[in-house]
Amino acid sequence: MKIKMKIKNKRFIIPVPYVFFHLSIAILTSKRVLGFVNRTIEKKGPKNFQISYISRDDLKPILKELSKERGLLLVETSLKDGTEVSIKL
Repeated sequence: MKIKMKIKNKRFIIPVPYVFFHLSIAILTSKRVLGFVNRTIEKKGPKNFQISYISRDDLKPILKELSKERGLLLVETSLKDGTEVSIKL
């Protein structure tokens, strides 16, 4: 995965290995993080909103297919001031 940024005529390219992508998914789907997020939403956000649990086993096929699609452009944005950000697998 590559993150490309262009800010005021300077370009930055940040390569992100797939290991970090899989690690971040493992952290976000953990019960501890989900419980913390739901408690925080309960205290500060709308009372009827909760994030449901998604197991890592449910996301594994999606991650496997995404890793096969190298070069796929996920996000491409540009602002009026010339700032551009693109995320590509």
